[in-house]
Amino acid sequence: MKVLLYHGGIRIVNKSGIGVSYEHQKKALFVNHIPFTLKFKNEYDIAQFNTIFPDSAIAAYILKRKGKKIIYYGHSTMEDFKKSFRGSDFFAPLFKKWIKFCYGLGDVIITPTNYSKKLLESYGIEKPIYAISNGIDLDFYKRESGNGSRFREKYDIKDNEKVIISVGHYIERKGIIDFLKLAGEMPEYKFIWFGHTNLRMIPTKIKEAIHNKTTNVFFPGYVSNEELRDAYVGSDLFLFLTYEETEGIVLLEAMAMKIPIIIRDIPIYQQEFIHGKSLYKGTNIVEFENLAQNILCSNILNITNNAYELVKEKEISNVGNKLKDIYKNVLLM
Repeated sequence: MKVLLYHGGIRIVNKSGIGVSYEHQKKALFVNHIPFTLKFKNEYDIAQFNTIFPDSAIAAYILKRKGKKIIYYGHSTMEDFKKSFRGSDFFAPLFKKWIKFCYGLGDVIITPTNYSKKLLESYGIEKPIYAISNGIDLDFYKRESGNGSRFREKYDIKDNEKVIISVGHYIERKGIIDFLKLAGEMPEYKFIWFGHTNLRMIPTKIKEAIHNKTTNVFFPGYVSNEELRDAYVGSDLFLFLTYEETEGIVLLEAMAMKIPIIIRDIPIYQQEFIHGKSLYKGTNIVEFENLAQNILCSNILNITNNAYELVKEKEISNVGNKLKDIYKNVLLM
């Protein structure tokens, strides 16, 4: 058994969760001794696709005609396409049709969560769909490995200053507007948003919100994984105010780094993460501010160890074991 990890288009999305998932898949196969190749012309039994660009769809179609088994990762849904880039709401129905076509090329589909699995099933996709986490590299995301002082020195953060961070594209779905509003309500703290999006791709209201940000907000742009790991250690609170996700890899990273976390209470996280057990949840600016103040003033229970215990289940070697089972099943189809 040998697997092709098709990498067409990965460079376009290498700074996104899809790019991270692709790297996790490579490591999951490696540590579980599953033979794989990145070369399209090599010999293999199964081809695994992560992107929905035309080249991926064409390659999947060609390999399917040649009798190869196809696994398609369902990273995207219509729901998380909305409220992202300019025109995304208008094109969302067309996007849904396109991803249904792409995913339909697979003999099986893998998607990160039961939530996204149910969404894809609601589209009328009849292929087997498996819910497997994108995983987390706990060898890399170790709290003792991060250098919080290096982060604080780089951003000129004093010992007595509190820092709140978030990570993602500059898109409405990620909750950037609420992040900026919250910063305006809490001027005594520093707010840092890591990530970058070409401003030509985002709606005017997002550009205006960024332009009118308060002086306690900073946008360093896209940073390396090493620098982001330092930031998790050196900051005091991680905000993940997203409105829609298929999983949210940065949330898993923050859980692994044992930083206090506040998320928006949305359907995908209702069952897996219980408010007050592993992280805290809010639904509006008032609730986010109250929770943040309580966390930063140590008036609320520190539950970061509970979050770490949950995320351990999503460690890359566990993901690889689940992939191995799927490969065995798909070869019997």
